Amino acid sequence: MKQPASPITLPPQPDPAVQETSFEPDASPMLSPHRNDEESAPNYGSVQRASPTSTPPPAPARALAPDLLRGLLMAFMALDHTSLMLRSWPHATAIDGENDSAPVHEWNRPAAYVIRTLTHLCAPGFTFLLGMGVVYFGRSRTSRPPDKRWTTGQLAWHFFVRALVLTAISTLMGLAVSGGKVWFLNMVLFSLAVDYLLAGLTWMAVAKTERLLAFALLKVLPLRKKDDVTEPLLPGPQPRLHGEEEMAPDVEIIRAADISWHIHNVFLAIGAAVMIWWNIWLSPTGGRCGVDPTPRLPGSDWIKIWFYPIMDERVKSGFPPLAWMSFAVLGLLYGRIILARAWSPKAITLGNALASLGFTLVFVFARIFHVGNLSEGCLSMAEHQQGGDQYLASVKSFFYLTKYPPDVAFWAFTMAGNHLLLALFGALPPLFASKAFHVLLVYGTSALFFYIVHILMLGALSLPVIALIGREVSDPFTKQPVRGVDQLWGFFFSWGLLLAILYPLCRWYGGFKKAKGPDSIWRFF
Repeated sequence: MKQPASPITLPPQPDPAVQETSFEPDASPMLSPHRNDEESAPNYGSVQRASPTSTPPPAPARALAPDLLRGLLMAFMALDHTSLMLRSWPHATAIDGENDSAPVHEWNRPAAYVIRTLTHLCAPGFTFLLGMGVVYFGRSRTSRPPDKRWTTGQLAWHFFVRALVLTAISTLMGLAVSGGKVWFLNMVLFSLAVDYLLAGLTWMAVAKTERLLAFALLKVLPLRKKDDVTEPLLPGPQPRLHGEEEMAPDVEIIRAADISWHIHNVFLAIGAAVMIWWNIWLSPTGGRCGVDPTPRLPGSDWIKIWFYPIMDERVKSGFPPLAWMSFAVLGLLYGRIILARAWSPKAITLGNALASLGFTLVFVFARIFHVGNLSEGCLSMAEHQQGGDQYLASVKSFFYLTKYPPDVAFWAFTMAGNHLLLALFGALPPLFASKAFHVLLVYGTSALFFYIVHILMLGALSLPVIALIGREVSDPFTKQPVRGVDQLWGFFFSWGLLLAILYPLCRWYGGFKKAKGPDSIWRFF
């Protein structure tokens, strides 16, 4: 049965009140022309299929897996920063390691190696969820009623203001942490700010060109009288061309929209691959130790800061935005796929598991065939003295990762880990997950607030803790003797105390934020 004429519509939309860091299902169910009447559980923002005669259900609960992942990553991040504030051990899996073409001669202590490897998931995960959130946010604002729908200018302005706010917070925190000695400190927020702006503009461009390409394809695709299309990728009432002689069957419009959707996804995937590979191309040594460096970027810090880490006296930036942009593009791609149709929770879990497996294979390929690493010939520990493949010399060697900037091996390893966690969280019954991991949900739904407050709290807590149980250690950066806490029990106690203090604060802020309007600036935090 043919659908009534209507303009081309976007895929199912999330609730208009959802912010870019929230992943909430649609509050208004839509019907697919090829639906079934079975109930489907709430998932990552896809629509609920309902009977035409049923009463519209209330807005379903938030999708849990992304918020649980973000909450866990916040806890991992606090773990990493606790070691810094307490001066517990060097800030890397290998002493003086994790930098492009950095020779390393000593592994960090085993506990530090494991903790640091876990925390490698944080920055990629945050940037990935940021890109995914852009899709949810953009769709929510463009699916509002006409009198409340955001224009292109409003969307662009929002992305710009959000980026400006994050950059201002990053700069102010850097001045405060360094006592004014560092004029610009990019611990991660500046990278997230720029990547958010670029991801938002990319989503807007893709939304525009995807529609244009779909209309263009309608003019060139051959008409087919019969087509066995079932369960179209983009459900809901599908559009027609206006005009008696240009009227196209619904199936042709669905086919054009599907082709355009797939083409844009392919370009996003290619773009993500290129953006991580240019970290290899821009490396002065090509990621190889013992090679004379050849500058690939202009000498100005104001140009290098976008692509490469800088550690000057006044400018310190460990997270160049364009070096991390690939993770945001992957988030855009993932968000588009999740919102394309009403996937079942099992399908989403299986998809995340397969994505994790795919990235794992890329990581193994990078290690075995020495492609996409920024640490070639850089491992010089005892197990490497006998020659052979440096990455196969030990388990620590195989999982040693270069983070500054991230190389392909780091990219694949961390995305495999984040997709695996999404699969695990998505496999849990929602009621159980929301109760068993309530603390993670509280952290995950107040991410920026958590970030700012945890830095301040660590600064305050570290002083009495070091005074009470500290002893002489080597400063992680200057290598000078200082007082710190390197006992594991003291380290984990401090981390647990920090999280315990943050929980009621984040819970309070979550309630405060919900009381504000969906477009309030407080939602940024």
